[in-house]
Amino acid sequence: MDRRVVVTGMGTINPLSNNVEDLWSAIKAGKSGIGPITKFDATEFPSKIAGEVKDFNPSDFMDSKEHRKMGLFTRFAVAGAVEAMKQAGLDKEIIEPYRSSVILGNGIGGFEIIEDAHRVLFEKGPKRIPPMTIPKLLSNEGPGNIAIKFGFKGPAYVVTTACASATDAIGQAMNAVRTGLSDVIITGGSEAAITELGVGGFCVLKALSTKRNNDPEKACRPFDEDRDGFVIAEGSGILVLEELEHAKARGANILAEIAGYGATCDAFHLTAPNSDAISASTAMSEAIQDAGLEPSDIDYINAHGTSTPTNDPLETKAIKIALGDHAYKLKVSSTKSMTGHLVGAAGGIEAIISIMAIRDQFFPGTLNLENPGEGCDLDYVPGIGVPGKIKAVLSNSLGFGGHNGTLAIKEYVE
Repeated sequence: MDRRVVVTGMGTINPLSNNVEDLWSAIKAGKSGIGPITKFDATEFPSKIAGEVKDFNPSDFMDSKEHRKMGLFTRFAVAGAVEAMKQAGLDKEIIEPYRSSVILGNGIGGFEIIEDAHRVLFEKGPKRIPPMTIPKLLSNEGPGNIAIKFGFKGPAYVVTTACASATDAIGQAMNAVRTGLSDVIITGGSEAAITELGVGGFCVLKALSTKRNNDPEKACRPFDEDRDGFVIAEGSGILVLEELEHAKARGANILAEIAGYGATCDAFHLTAPNSDAISASTAMSEAIQDAGLEPSDIDYINAHGTSTPTNDPLETKAIKIALGDHAYKLKVSSTKSMTGHLVGAAGGIEAIISIMAIRDQFFPGTLNLENPGEGCDLDYVPGIGVPGKIKAVLSNSLGFGGHNGTLAIKEYVE
């Protein structure tokens, strides 16, 4: 367990941009990637807004023969992996195949593939179902396609824990490198659930924001008293994790250290978090301890911060349980206020944002936070972010099913 785990590459497709540097520029500027739904006619849907990916051309990242066989969530994942591998300076010519793995988070899989095949089934019959329907919709096809593209022959699998999927995938990847199972792992998450079934399903759960369909950039309001639900989004956040000595031996540029991981389950309710907040706080405490840190070492928390009435005060309560008085001395923010909620990919993009925050010593803001709601009394960096000293970060993800995952990410020090 003394093998240290570092990040050497990052890639993303998201509502703000299709690369990491432009994403980070937009986050620092306090821009929103949320707008009206254009993927389908949302007239009859209570929520008509989303964080859609824009100007994405899969042919920029892979040839058409490849991406025609993929669902959208897989295209996002592979595109993010291409950028991450390029930054890491890795390709199939220099990796050791059986020491290289893929552990990817995904919450839902290929919803658009299911919907399209369902229409064909009922309009034209079972013989007309497209032959690639099953391979394109399965969640494991994300890591499978990445493994094929880069020749990674170690373990390749998907982690599905709803909105905690990417965080749990990164945590499992960290432990796989630590324990010697792999030297290089592509990890993170992807999601593409902005479909009629995806949006409609979340609408009937009363989970999505509906109050600001005519002002979408103001709709996601984490910790604000006027929040009314999350805004669904899509994309990917992909990282290359590497064993430290392996990275140093090849002269890799080290971006940060993944130092700790904590995971718990509320064992309480399928969609609602436990009001005692103990399980969520325990995940944070486990991550801090796993990283060899103290609560006082944490400078910033990238919160799950969904902008739902239930999540935000309970996550605040969990932070206070885990960090005690120090909770009032650090900064917390929800970058979902700008990206929307990428569901199973959320932890991936938020880990990337956390690493960029350490790199540039900049606390991302919480857009649209004007009047903190009841129970929300921490420093959430309202509005646009601010510069400041950051050495250690927690990134939280809380998912349906009671899944809680936290990563502890540190500035890399030799």
